[in-house]
Amino acid sequence: MTLAIFDLDNTLLAGDSDYLWGRFVVERGLVDKASYDAQNQRFYEDYKRGELDVRAYLRFALEPLTRYPAEELHALRAEFLQEIIRPIVLEAGQELVRDHAHRGHVTMIITATNRFITGPIAELFGVEHLLATTPEFRGGRYTGEVIDEPTFREGKVKALDIWLAERSEQPRQSWFYSDSHNDLPLLEKVTNPVAVDPDKQLRELAQARGWPVISLRN
Repeated sequence: MTLAIFDLDNTLLAGDSDYLWGRFVVERGLVDKASYDAQNQRFYEDYKRGELDVRAYLRFALEPLTRYPAEELHALRAEFLQEIIRPIVLEAGQELVRDHAHRGHVTMIITATNRFITGPIAELFGVEHLLATTPEFRGGRYTGEVIDEPTFREGKVKALDIWLAERSEQPRQSWFYSDSHNDLPLLEKVTNPVAVDPDKQLRELAQARGWPVISLRN
C-alpha cells in the first residue's frame, strides 16, 4: 500500500473550515455574536501559535451542536458547504488528490476539525478515507463530547497507527501534505513530508530539513 495523506484546512482549502463554521453559526444567529466571535478568534490565534488547548476548544466548538435536532443541523451544514466551503476548495488541491488516486495510492484526509464538518468536505475531494475528531451522537442528538482522542498533533499519528493496525498493513511509501507546524508529528512519520503554503514556523523547518515546499494557491 502507498498512502497519500492530506491535511484539510489551509492545505486543500483556502481557509479554515472549523473557524469558518464558527463564523457561520454566528451569522445565522445560532449563538451570541459578541462572546462567540471573540472566543472563536482567540482559539484560532492560539492554534496558529501552536498553543491550542484542543479539549477546551472542542467543548466550545461542539456546544452549539447540542442545541438543535440533527435534521436542522444537517440542513445548516448543507448551506455552509454550498455557500462557504465550495468557494474555497482549491482546484490544484483536487488535482493533487486525483493524481495520487490515479497512481493507485490510497488517499486519506487527517484533520483535527470534527467529522460533522469535514465528512461532506472529504466527499467533495473524492478522498477515500477520513480520520477526524468524532463528535459523540447519542439518542438522535450531538452531546458536545468527542469519541476517542482528538486528531490533533500527536493524535493524528495515533489515529493513523490505529487505522493501519486494523488493516494489519504498513505503507511502503507515504506522503503527508500540510500547511501547519502543528502537524510536525505526522510530517516526521511519513516517508515524504510536503509543506503546502506553510506557516512561518513550518516553512523554516521544511527549508532546514530539505522538505519540498509547494503552493496550491498559485
